[in-house]
Amino acid sequence: MQLHGTTILGVCRNGKAAMASDGQVSLGDTALKHTARKIRRLANGEVLVGFAGAVADSLTLLDRFEAQLSKHPGRIERAAVELAKEWRTSRTLSRLNAMLAVVNREKALLVIGSGEVLESEDGVVAAGSGGSYALAAARGLLRHTQMPPEVIVREGLQIAADICIYTNDQISVEVLE
Repeated sequence: MQLHGTTILGVCRNGKAAMASDGQVSLGDTALKHTARKIRRLANGEVLVGFAGAVADSLTLLDRFEAQLSKHPGRIERAAVELAKEWRTSRTLSRLNAMLAVVNREKALLVIGSGEVLESEDGVVAAGSGGSYALAAARGLLRHTQMPPEVIVREGLQIAADICIYTNDQISVEVLE
């Protein structure tokens, strides 16, 4: 049985950023938890990180990313690349099943287990079971409205929850202003 249960959405716009996650954790066709917390503030509250994948693996990567941020303050791209290098070359880390969505006020990144660091061209990143639905909704809202990031991520998650059986409407939002 496969563990599902994360939808993360991050948006940067006009010097502000927000990230939202749902609260569901599922095993097969059973919802095990409805209010999981999947977003963390790092770098004195200047960076938001959402994680998808196995919880222990995600938290391990989160700790490693935080260590890289402390070595490279204010440079999320550099910290993400260093984490990706470590992830690819370490026998232990290379087995981790997780990904990180990272935003600050200017940039949005996705750090993937294969060692990829993808910088978003439009300031939107999404991960997890309902990530594609949330991503599509957020891009539509960005293109056709002037909504602030916190509204876009909440609406994007709500749309994903309406479509994806592994995403619930227990949405938590964190904002960088």
